[in-house]
Amino acid sequence: MYLNYIIKRLFGAVFVLFSISTIVFFLIHIIPGDPIEVMLGETARATDKEVLRHSLGLDLPIIQQWSLYLRGFFHFDLGTSLHSKQLVGQLLLEHIAPTLILSFASLFVAIIISVPLGIVSAVYKDSILDRLSMMTAILGVSIPNFVMGPLLILIFSLWLGWFPVSGNEGVSSLILPALTLGTALAAILSRMIRSSMLEILQEDYIRSAHARGLTEFNVLVFHALRNALLPVVTILGMQLGTLLAGAVITETVFSWPGIGQLMIESIQKRDYPVVQGCVILISFTYVLVNLIADFICVSLDPRIRVDS
Repeated sequence: MYLNYIIKRLFGAVFVLFSISTIVFFLIHIIPGDPIEVMLGETARATDKEVLRHSLGLDLPIIQQWSLYLRGFFHFDLGTSLHSKQLVGQLLLEHIAPTLILSFASLFVAIIISVPLGIVSAVYKDSILDRLSMMTAILGVSIPNFVMGPLLILIFSLWLGWFPVSGNEGVSSLILPALTLGTALAAILSRMIRSSMLEILQEDYIRSAHARGLTEFNVLVFHALRNALLPVVTILGMQLGTLLAGAVITETVFSWPGIGQLMIESIQKRDYPVVQGCVILISFTYVLVNLIADFICVSLDPRIRVDS
């Protein structure tokens, strides 16, 4: 039924990934810094640098390097790390699990915070609860991850000693990074849910549900919230990119061994293939989740039709 739509989106996804990988390829080659000097040091002999540069193919013209990269890209070969000599695909597989765990944990935190706040704010519009909820949401959006992370470490790790400062030592190590990422997303979602719920609660079918004698809980959850989630699901798909971008900073702050930390280390080492692989993986995840979000919107509202 949605075959044509799926094919169009898949072709669009390939074009997006190709464009992003090309832009990143040229950007990381023009920024200051030489991977050879990072590997050998500035005091290394010029002959040693040239030998290593030639062995890695970094002495080739930039266009030729790009063509070789594209050939590997379309054969699902992301290359080899300049430093560890590991395949980029293998490095990504080693680091993707912690990032996925952190992302889903952050998403869970965002949902359990935003849904009650959004519903309460809409039901008790202009009340003290509404104002407090929205002030909390604004505060969550206003504090960046690189401030929220150290602040949570200071309070809950150093002062109270409840959670470890950094690392991946089980569930206790996951709580603070998930809160850091999840609170910002929860702030955005709660405002969206409130706005959508306020609009839905004025619809005729909500008044009809009340007239049929349904409980307030059934009306809010099974009638209002379901329809109010349509724009929220769309925004949630768009916000995943922000979530993954925030994970780069959060993983660095908490020494979480995920894609974000791998990317930062690779940028510092000028490990071009690994940086490109991380960006492609994040971009692919972003495109995939947005595609899934579109299908969820269609399933939630049968009135939505996909153009063939």
